[in-house]
Amino acid sequence: MLQPATTMLCVQSLAKKALVMVAFVALSVCGLCGASASEPEIVLHLPMSTAGPNTMDPVRGSSVYDNRACNMVFETLLEYEYLERPYKLKPCLLAEMPTVTDDGKRFRFRLKKGVRFHDDPCFPGGKGREMVADDVFYSFKRMADKRNSPKGWWLLQDTIVGFDQWRTDQNSAEEKRQAFIQQKKSAGEADYESAAPVGFDYDAPIEGMRKINDYEFEILLKQPFFRFTYTLAMFQTSVIAREAAEYYGKTISRHPIGTGPFTLRHEDWESGAFMSLKRNPDYREDYYPADPGLNEDGSEPYPGYSEDKQLGFYEDAGKRLPLADRVEVSFFVTNQPMWLKFRNQEIDYTTVPAETFEQAFIKRTQKLRQSYLDEGIRFTPVPLLDFIYNGFNMEDPDFGGYEDEKKYLRQAISLAYNYQETNQAFYNNLNIIYDGAIPPGLEGHPENHRAPKNYRGPRLSEARKLLAKAGHPGGKGLPTLVHYTSKQPQNVAMAEMAKRNLKKIGINMDVRAVDFSTLTDLQREKRAPFFGLAWGSDYPDAENNLQLFYGPFKSPGSNNFNYDRPEYNEMYERARVMAPSPERTKLYEQMRDMLIEDVPFIGSMARTRFYLTHDRLRNFKPVEVFANWPKYLTIKEN
Repeated sequence: MLQPATTMLCVQSLAKKALVMVAFVALSVCGLCGASASEPEIVLHLPMSTAGPNTMDPVRGSSVYDNRACNMVFETLLEYEYLERPYKLKPCLLAEMPTVTDDGKRFRFRLKKGVRFHDDPCFPGGKGREMVADDVFYSFKRMADKRNSPKGWWLLQDTIVGFDQWRTDQNSAEEKRQAFIQQKKSAGEADYESAAPVGFDYDAPIEGMRKINDYEFEILLKQPFFRFTYTLAMFQTSVIAREAAEYYGKTISRHPIGTGPFTLRHEDWESGAFMSLKRNPDYREDYYPADPGLNEDGSEPYPGYSEDKQLGFYEDAGKRLPLADRVEVSFFVTNQPMWLKFRNQEIDYTTVPAETFEQAFIKRTQKLRQSYLDEGIRFTPVPLLDFIYNGFNMEDPDFGGYEDEKKYLRQAISLAYNYQETNQAFYNNLNIIYDGAIPPGLEGHPENHRAPKNYRGPRLSEARKLLAKAGHPGGKGLPTLVHYTSKQPQNVAMAEMAKRNLKKIGINMDVRAVDFSTLTDLQREKRAPFFGLAWGSDYPDAENNLQLFYGPFKSPGSNNFNYDRPEYNEMYERARVMAPSPERTKLYEQMRDMLIEDVPFIGSMARTRFYLTHDRLRNFKPVEVFANWPKYLTIKEN
């Protein structure tokens, strides 16, 4: 998922009211109900960066912030085990894991019974109804409807039998309908709506989606697709009620109606300030993970179990979720206010800004200072599946393209970049610098972070030679490179550093800082020649990063680089349907090296996120691959 390339998540406008602190007590019951009159509410105070999510409509979402917000309100067919590592999928809205037949192409699903949508005026009598198989199909179909401005179509594209053609047919029908209506409207004719042809028909069947009954259905894939189960845990495939989408229309992104553990009213969300969510009183039966105990031979059931046990992560084992009554989310756009609110005990956790790192840590050892330990603050480092980059629009007439001269130009720019300097100045030299687009920890990542051939700078002499080979000696005749970045001060400072380095080889760069939503819009509209961002892997497989460069996924899809090489596309199409194997890893490496040679981006860096947690916040095991963890959190007195 897209995110700015900053070190941390940041701060609420000072003009907004501070959240009121409440008394915190431990839950003494299993949590079947909310707090009683004699029990103060359990309230989580959590941070979120920038001005909050861009949308609360799953099909319109794409960023890490959309993901975190939607996961509190909506649910998917599958989710991740909260505590276990390596990451492991489990049923969420399903009663059991899907059964897979026909050599990995046919998936059969059985839904849990009694799962209800949130109460809302969109339903008769305002009472949320039970979720059924039709809701799953409807939610998937919304991703194919261009009127929804879907950002996640790439997740299902070329996957389900008949779905791509269905999408083409339905969008074409809708275009014809709108053209007919416009024609009649312009002619001043009345009653044109009823005479118009049928447009987008959500009831039209899809060959690869078969309903068996209200709780059972099948999905037939075009070919075996290893990533498909990961897709079913991504927030874009969340289940939404048709009544809600049709009732709220274009404003559905501000009226999230799901089946999740918390509910959100429109009036409890103020962009740039806060979001206040309440426990869903009708939430399905869902329980905190049971303590598996040690294996018979005394070994751990999963790596890190003993530490989780020591930290008390199983004290709430078996309790009904969610554990908290309310979640107060503060939005942050700069580093310092968030840090101060954490130090003032106004929020429950924080990530550590680079500028305050040495306040909290001994830099040489990366150990938390004793004064913080004495306050009961806990420290957790989280290595990220991270791809921090500066990307080119490969369709840009000046800096894009595949001719040798354009390739030499981008190689020269890459060799002028100094990520070591960036790492030292903005990340306390804690990032991993690596070649390619595959983060550390995933198959296909280069050994020792170095690809056999690379264009990692700073190598200014080589950069000047390549710039001359590109036909622009000393930058002669080259237009200014326009670089867009999100307007957090750190991102702007990093871009200005890059600007100074490019000037050393004669290239002028114009830094333009915009808010994050504007930056993503510029990418999808192909109006950003050069842009700085970070991609956090949606699931632990390099395919998630490599799909960013697949030609058919070009903007407004996930391929914001608009990279489109037939050789690369063919390798990706082969690799995407393969199970993990040495053969697939070899393909990943070949694709990695092709990207390094073509330079559709300059990179890369991977962060370790440093989380600090007040001791009152329990069960918090930071993770950034999935975001359903608020339902497991609680507040307890020491």
